[in-house]
Amino acid sequence: MTVSYNERLKKLRMENHLTQQKVASVLGVAPRTYSDYETGQRRLSIENMVLLARFYDVSLNFLAGISNIRNPYPEL
Repeated sequence: MTVSYNERLKKLRMENHLTQQKVASVLGVAPRTYSDYETGQRRLSIENMVLLARFYDVSLNFLAGISNIRNPYPEL
């Protein structure tokens, strides 16, 4: 079963005890825009997906909901 990336975004944010405002500032977007990412009202650009994958230290496949493996190369 795959998980949508917006569900992954919210879960990662909550696991890291972050506010939507904090993650929005990492991306350089308004908090409302970030909220729209989490609810699926807006799609993330690939550039922002890469930023979030780096921020959370997870693979793009994990962030996109394609894989359940957070980081297949943790030493990198």
